[in-house]
Amino acid sequence: MLDFRLGQRVHSAGDPRRIGTVRYLGPVQGYSGTWVGVDWDSGEGKHDGSINGVRYFQATSERSGSFVRSQNLSSGITLLQAIQLRYRGDTTQEEEDEMYVLSSSNKRVNVQLVGKDKIQDKLSRLEELTSASVSFLGVSSPGDPCDIRTNVPNLKELDLTGNLISDWKDVSTICEQLPDLFALNLSYNSMAQDIVGLPHLKCIRILVLNNIGINWTQVEILKHSLPEIEELHLMGNKISTIEPASSYAVQGFDHLRLLNLEDNCIADWNEILKLSHLKCLEQLHLSNNNLNRVFYPDDGLMHELLNGYESPDKNHKPFQNLRCLLLGGNNIEDLASVDSLNSFPQLVDIRLSDNPVADPGQGGIPRFVLVARLAKVEMLNGSEVSPRERKESEIRYVRLVMSKMQGNTKDIQWLHPRFAELKVFHGIEDEKPLVGTAGPQKMSSGLLSITLKCVGASIGEKPSLVKKLPGATTVGKLKVLCESFFRLKSIKLKLFFEEKGSPLPLLLDDEMATLTDLGIGNESTILVDEES
Repeated sequence: MLDFRLGQRVHSAGDPRRIGTVRYLGPVQGYSGTWVGVDWDSGEGKHDGSINGVRYFQATSERSGSFVRSQNLSSGITLLQAIQLRYRGDTTQEEEDEMYVLSSSNKRVNVQLVGKDKIQDKLSRLEELTSASVSFLGVSSPGDPCDIRTNVPNLKELDLTGNLISDWKDVSTICEQLPDLFALNLSYNSMAQDIVGLPHLKCIRILVLNNIGINWTQVEILKHSLPEIEELHLMGNKISTIEPASSYAVQGFDHLRLLNLEDNCIADWNEILKLSHLKCLEQLHLSNNNLNRVFYPDDGLMHELLNGYESPDKNHKPFQNLRCLLLGGNNIEDLASVDSLNSFPQLVDIRLSDNPVADPGQGGIPRFVLVARLAKVEMLNGSEVSPRERKESEIRYVRLVMSKMQGNTKDIQWLHPRFAELKVFHGIEDEKPLVGTAGPQKMSSGLLSITLKCVGASIGEKPSLVKKLPGATTVGKLKVLCESFFRLKSIKLKLFFEEKGSPLPLLLDDEMATLTDLGIGNESTILVDEES
């Protein structure tokens, strides 16, 4: 039992992925011998720290705790032991099965090693290693510092994901012994709350601290040890507030280009404004938080927010170098938030997917409207916006607004800030309402070229058709036309709009909506399916 102490990180013997924290050492009533009470990170235990009505410790959840014999636990190995195990030992079939990459759909794709023997021989020469991953190997300490520098002197990238490291002093020791180290990943290590004894880590450019339980107060302390940091990843840390050390706005981080705060709990955009004076910040990742609005601060608002603090740089514009803002998976539902993104001086890469405002199924707007409203966007939801897509989207958007407007210019300008500008830019003239039966010339000028493609299983293989249809054709009318075009009988149809750049086609479920209402423009594709 002398091998363990309260608060120590351990893993199950033989399974370095099953990690927990020692919460109790001693006897358990009704059982012989001495036990170790462990609170497992995975939550897969047997109880909450109490057994037979006696509480021995308080586990994180109802079933994350269990009692284990000491011989069934491991206190871990040193960094060098892990590197030797990973790179000098022969890989087992089980380990090779664990070698995989993640596909775009987040599925594991196993990797087959080509020229494995040659690769293994090269990697086994530790002094030549420049990049090492010892994730989930039970690393608990740096070991003898001299051993690190002697054996892996050229290491530049080190992945320590999912180990037993908890003391920041151990991190310092590792970094001091690896003078060329510029990228360090400490994700899924339960790091101590007190950050003490960290020297200046001048070479660290990339630091990944996902799911380690860190808060912004600790980030402010870390900042002073990271004078050259360029990328900082803080995913999954339950961060809800940004708390600068000495003013309203976060200062320092003079070289920080990328800040990743995805999968946290930030709900108030005012918290994000505290990052607006990071002068080199180019990428800000905020997906999967709880944000419900976005806005760009004017001078008056920034002065109010600073609340008596001096601005770090009076000539600095908020977010002046921000080029990429990822906001997917939040709760944004207002168009004012979308329009405000035009005010960010350099913003060209935006993600709004999985927000109500960008989901037509939740009353949001389709991709072409987003493209039209976002004047500078070059990459939207991970898909490039080509010059052709921009032109087509803006024209479709203008015609959509024109079809709906009732002549109230002020309302139009407020609801559609770019409408007047785009109407002039593309030379689109007002359409006069048709009186009586439309003449052939007027009807022809309003026709759209639409590709109709059958996709229903029971419809059978039918060649696609290209038809000229009036923009005033309703969804209900188009269904009737499709029955005639494709000679379909006794089949209830549903139609989808296949929009370029969107991952899924849009269901056209409003029978009274016209093609123009839906923003369906010339050379669009509509999928003809059957009701299930």
